[in-house]
Amino acid sequence: MTDPILALKGVKRRYRTGGGFFSKETITTAVDDVSLTVAPGEVCAIVGESGSGKSTLARIAAGFDVPDGGEALFRGAPFAKPGSAAWRKERALVQFVFQNPSGALDPRASIASQIGEMLTTHERCDAATRAARIEDILDRVGLAGMGRRVPQQMSGGQLQRAVLARALVVRPELLICDEAVSALDVSVQAQILNLLMSLKDEFGLTMIFITHDLGVARHVGDRIAVMQKGRIVENRRTRYLFDTPRDAYTRTLLAAIPAATPAARRAREASLAPETAA
Repeated sequence: MTDPILALKGVKRRYRTGGGFFSKETITTAVDDVSLTVAPGEVCAIVGESGSGKSTLARIAAGFDVPDGGEALFRGAPFAKPGSAAWRKERALVQFVFQNPSGALDPRASIASQIGEMLTTHERCDAATRAARIEDILDRVGLAGMGRRVPQQMSGGQLQRAVLARALVVRPELLICDEAVSALDVSVQAQILNLLMSLKDEFGLTMIFITHDLGVARHVGDRIAVMQKGRIVENRRTRYLFDTPRDAYTRTLLAAIPAATPAARRAREASLAPETAA
């Protein structure tokens, strides 16, 4: 059996607020005793309502946040100490795509220069190699010839493509997407999801895809983990979760999917069919 690229073992994360002179300290449990493994090449979709703890879990899985209990293992070992040489290598191997692409990019710098900064930070390559890598990744995400543009000159879908290009230019092993398409129009969502699946196969990526939309999770996920109140209440292969959901909360989420009728489901699947990027 192949060892998991990521293993979360009983991780917990609590946040403390208040506790000053005029307020009582409040402890909020964001992640509560969660265990999860992700195999190489797998897409694990994590689904839950706002406040379920899925984004906190994503940050722990990326090594951005340290759990209060349990352990997070990448390639079988704990995440390296921030600032160390091993930590810098991990930053290239584990990349994160956020919900708001415009907030993740410098509005004053060209897209090509921001992609190039990733290579400067994580790899040593000469100017010609660097330029070729930038041009190649822009072409792969559908932004050929747009490297000189700044973020204000691009649409929301193009910005998300640029963020993907910046993450993938360093050839990561694990890509974590936190609500990466939720801010986009439905038609643009379909284009980005299809692009992600194509790039996943092309680069041999392992992915964690955070979403509140079970329909999107069904399209991208080999497996779906359902979160509620900081816990994973169901974690199964996508087909079985949809056909025979075991947890009451999962059944509630499934019942809320707009595309519940066969006709509506066919229409949604048609919208997610591969198409030329715009």
